[in-house]
Amino acid sequence: MRFTRLAAPVVALACALGAAAPAGAQDQSAPAAAQRTQVQRALASYDAMQEYMAADDGTGLYRERYPSGADDRTYSFEWPHSQAHVATLDLTGLPGALGRSFRDDLADVARGQEHFWNADGGTTGLPGYDSYPRAPYGGGGDMFYDDNEWVALAKVQQYLATGDEAALDRAEEIFELVVSGWDTDPSHPAPGGVFWTQATWSTDRNTVSTMPGAQLATRLYMITGERDYLDWAQRMVAWTDEHLLAPNGLYWDNIKLDGSIDRTQWSYNQGVPLGTYTLLYEATGDTRYLQKAKAIAAASYRFYVTEGRLAGQPMFFNSIWFKNLLLLESVTGGTQYRNAMADYADDQWRPQRERSTGLFNAGDEHTELLEQAAMVQIYATLAWPRGQASILY
Repeated sequence: MRFTRLAAPVVALACALGAAAPAGAQDQSAPAAAQRTQVQRALASYDAMQEYMAADDGTGLYRERYPSGADDRTYSFEWPHSQAHVATLDLTGLPGALGRSFRDDLADVARGQEHFWNADGGTTGLPGYDSYPRAPYGGGGDMFYDDNEWVALAKVQQYLATGDEAALDRAEEIFELVVSGWDTDPSHPAPGGVFWTQATWSTDRNTVSTMPGAQLATRLYMITGERDYLDWAQRMVAWTDEHLLAPNGLYWDNIKLDGSIDRTQWSYNQGVPLGTYTLLYEATGDTRYLQKAKAIAAASYRFYVTEGRLAGQPMFFNSIWFKNLLLLESVTGGTQYRNAMADYADDQWRPQRERSTGLFNAGDEHTELLEQAAMVQIYATLAWPRGQASILY
C-alpha cells in the first residue's frame, strides 16, 4: 500500500506553492492551485500503479495489467516496464523534497529494468534489453529497438537531472545497439531506417524505431560534442522524412521490405519527431529545425485536438506526444500545448478512472500498466516547473 505518501507531502507542497495566497493574489494562486491538483493526481495514480501492478516480490518488476488474465505471464514485457520506469523518473522531478522522496522508488524500478538486460547480445552481437525478463525471472525475448530507445532516453533524462554518469554510459551503449539495427541493404525498397525488432517475423522499419534513435543521438551530441552522434541524427531524420512523412505533415507508422507502407498516424509518431527537431535546433542553432518542429506540432494539434481524434489514441502514445510538446514550448514559450495537455488530463480523470482503485483504462475490464504509467507521466510533468521540461526526452 502506498497511499500514505499522499497526505503530508501534498500539504507541505501546497504551502510551498502558496496555497494560502492573500486576497488580490489570484493571478499567482491559480497556477499554484493547478499545480497542486496535478501533484495530487500524479501521486494517487502512482500509488494505484504500485498497489495493483507492482510485483511486490523484491524484483522491482511489474505485472502487465490488472486484473491479470488466466494466461498472463508472471511479469510485464519490457515496453510497459520502461514506461513505469519513466513514470517514476518523472516523479523525481516534482518540486523539492517530494521529488527527492521518489529516488528509492526509481532505484527499485531501475533495478527491475536490468532483469531484461542481455549482456550476451542479440542478433547483431551487441547487448541490450530483451522484451521479457531473463533468467531466473523469465526466458528473455527478442530485442526491440524502440523498447531500448525509451530506456536510453530515460537514462539521458536521468543524467541531465542528476549528472549520473552510469546512466549516460548506458544510453551510449544502447545507441550502439540502435545503429546496429540500421538497414544497410541497398537492394531494399527505401534502404535505411532502423528496424523495429530483431525478430525474424517482422520486416518493419518504423518512425518509432528510427526517430527516437535520432532524438537519442541529438541528446548525446549535445552532451558529448561528438560529431558522429549529430551525423546519425541527421541521417535518421532525413530517412524518416523522405519515406514516412505524409502530405498532411504527419508521419506514417512504418515501411516494410516489400515497399508497402502502414499509413496509420499515431500520436507518439508525431511527438518524437517534433521533439527531435526541437533538440536539433538547440544543438545547431539552425532555425529551419525549429520551424520544422513547430510545423509538426501545429499539424498534429490540428489533427488530434481540433479535429477531435485525440481520444481515439492510446494514453501511452499521447503521453509521449504531449511531453515532446512541452519540450518544444520550453524553447518557444507559450502555453497552447500545455493547456491542451491539462485539458486531456482533466478529461481522463473522471470517465477513464475507476474511483475505487484509482486505475485508468480505455474501456475494457483490464487496466494496462502502459495506461497507468502514461497518466502518471502526464500528471507529474504538468506539475513540474515550466523550464524543467527542457530535459524531457
